[in-house]
Amino acid sequence: MALFEQMRANVGKLLRGIDRYNPENLATLERYVETQAKENAYDLEANLAVLKLYQFNPAFFQTGVTAQILLKALTNLPHTDFTLCKCMIDQAHVSWGGHLRSPFFPKLSLDLPKTQQEERPIRQILYLGELLETCHFQSFWQALDENMELLEGITGFEDSVRKCEGVWGESQLRVWMSKYGWTEPEPGRILISNQEENIKPKNIVEKIDFDSGFGVLGG
Repeated sequence: MALFEQMRANVGKLLRGIDRYNPENLATLERYVETQAKENAYDLEANLAVLKLYQFNPAFFQTGVTAQILLKALTNLPHTDFTLCKCMIDQAHVSWGGHLRSPFFPKLSLDLPKTQQEERPIRQILYLGELLETCHFQSFWQALDENMELLEGITGFEDSVRKCEGVWGESQLRVWMSKYGWTEPEPGRILISNQEENIKPKNIVEKIDFDSGFGVLGG
C-alpha cells in the first residue's frame, strides 16, 4: 500500500476547503480510486468526492472509475457505503428496469444506444449489489463468475466479499435485522429495505478566508 499511503495525505489536503469541488482535481482523485482498487485499500470519503464532482460536472463522468467505486463499496457491506455511492450517481447512468432483473444477458443490450452499452458495467454492479443486499448469495457468485471481467484491476474483491458474507451468520444477522429494520418476508430470505433512510447526513463545514474566496469568484 505504499502508493496509496503516499496519495492519501495529498488527497486529504485536496478534500479540505473549496478545492474539494475543483474539477481540476478529478484526475488526481480518479488515480487515487484506481490505486485503491490495485492495492486493496479503501477511502470512502475520497470516492464520494469523485461522485459529487461527477454530479457537478456531468461531462467528466467516467464509467470505469464509477464502477471501481461501486465495487469497493460492495466490499464494505453490510454498511451503507454502497447505497451512499449509488444515491450520488445520476439516474440516467443507473436505471436498468427493475429489481432483480439481470442486466447481464446479451439480449437485453442488443438495441441499446452506445452510451448505455458503455455504462452497462454500472448496471451489472448494481444488480450484484442488490443480490448481496437481499442475501441471494448463490445467485451473486454465479453472476459474478460469468462476468469476471468486471473485476479487472480490482485486487482482493472476492476475499473481501466473502468476509462480508461471513458476518451474516444467524446470530449476527438477527442483530443487523433488529438494528436496521430488515424483514424476513419468507423463510430463508432477508429483505434489506430502506437503506437510504438509515444514512446519516454528513455536514461539511468549510471555512474560506476572504482573499481565497474572492480569487475563486473573480476567476
